[in-house]
Amino acid sequence: MKKLVFPLLLLSFSFSVKAQNTLSKVSKILKKETLAQAQWALTQAPITVTSTQCERSAGGPHDFYSEGDYWWPNPDDPQGPYIQRDGQSNPSNFTAHRQAMVRFSQIIGALASAYRLTKNEQYVKHAFTHLRAWFIAEQTYMNPSLLYAQAIKGRVTGRGIGIIDMIQMMEVAQGIRVMESAKSVNRDELAKIKNWFAQYLDWVTTHQYGIDERDAKNNHGTCWVMQVAVFAKLTGNQALIEECKTRFKTILLPNQMEPDGSFPLELRRTKPYGYSLFNLDAMASICHILSDEQENLWEFTLPDGRKLRKAIEFMYPFVANKSSWTYPKDVMYWEEWPVAQPFLLFAHQQYRQKEWLETWVKLEHFPKTEEVIRNLPVRNPVIWLE
Repeated sequence: MKKLVFPLLLLSFSFSVKAQNTLSKVSKILKKETLAQAQWALTQAPITVTSTQCERSAGGPHDFYSEGDYWWPNPDDPQGPYIQRDGQSNPSNFTAHRQAMVRFSQIIGALASAYRLTKNEQYVKHAFTHLRAWFIAEQTYMNPSLLYAQAIKGRVTGRGIGIIDMIQMMEVAQGIRVMESAKSVNRDELAKIKNWFAQYLDWVTTHQYGIDERDAKNNHGTCWVMQVAVFAKLTGNQALIEECKTRFKTILLPNQMEPDGSFPLELRRTKPYGYSLFNLDAMASICHILSDEQENLWEFTLPDGRKLRKAIEFMYPFVANKSSWTYPKDVMYWEEWPVAQPFLLFAHQQYRQKEWLETWVKLEHFPKTEEVIRNLPVRNPVIWLE
């Protein structure tokens, strides 16, 4: 065992130096806009799922509810079950709870980022006003489950596929990790908040909806691993952390990525560009979140030579020069992508490819389009560079 100590210390030092160097660069680039976002966040009062209700929800006032994006009224049977139009979002579907969760994520992400940059406790104090409302307060808390997410009128009251909406809580969880050692944090409240995430993890790993989502073959399966990894790190659930590592190595990478680095299940969709970016961001986030001194998932290589770097090398040219895209254009939101995709930043930290960081710097860091924002769960990189 003693022979392993020195290599592990070198690996730990390497991770630390890479993270510190990247954080320093990112902080300089984003500081002004991040502090402006935090100033906005300081003026915002909490809005949770109890603020808005939908008459079509089968749940109660504390239950998160959303509706499948691509489901529409049937013109041949207007009062009957909805029908699918893949890739085309129905603007009449209920999205208020998702919007509230995205807003919550933006607020906590901004406040936690500002705290990391300044160590000013005012950001932590205001963040916990929102955290209490969502996770503790009797009148406004959200239940730790997604039983009624992505419902379809006339068909189902909820689906496992709706669990992907919970990626909006990732920066909430990461923000808590950044702020939890602050002097102003109430330890009892912190314990209750972490317990909420522990309850959610128990639900998402045992309920059939969670199992269905875990076993999804495309970006939904990737996002199950990504969100569970983040919440497991917050709650210190080492068993789930190890399960996520194993799923990345044995399920996600071998079953989703082709030898050329493409994700064929995403390329077949009606929005192949956006979905390819989304899945790559999620894969890269998993590697970034779960790699440690003991195991570097970025370097995990399948027997046939496939590793995540292949996917980055496949997609990067289409980000640097979108006009070179050789697949069909997305049916919606084609013009809005790419933005400052986190895979560029995380991969640069690992591989030190200068052009990846240069491209990330040039792209939009705080997009305004709702569809882009919700498909970019890592929006505040300052809190992710530990």
